[in-house]
Amino acid sequence: MNVWIAIGLTVLGCYAVKLAGLLVPAGALERPLVRRLSALLPVALLAALTAQQTFSTGSALVLDARAAGLVAAGVALLLRAPFLVVVAAAVAVTAGVRALGG
Repeated sequence: MNVWIAIGLTVLGCYAVKLAGLLVPAGALERPLVRRLSALLPVALLAALTAQQTFSTGSALVLDARAAGLVAAGVALLLRAPFLVVVAAAVAVTAGVRALGG
């Protein structure tokens, strides 16, 4: 039964956040600072998610094949490779390092 309580609280929390977003006045959203932050926030969140997924396992910090794949993707981006090439480079390097036992 505890799972259903958690699900119900999550549903209510999501609805409250959605409602709070709808209640924000339009004038507040037109401010330059808010516009600048709203443009940068998705990039910051994606970078944080990438770092968390790359360098952690459970509650421990790790440095494994995923880090090598991230470095390969970074190099491909610096070389201005197309998106699919960046992803393929990251996958290939990660798989190669794991195959070698890293």
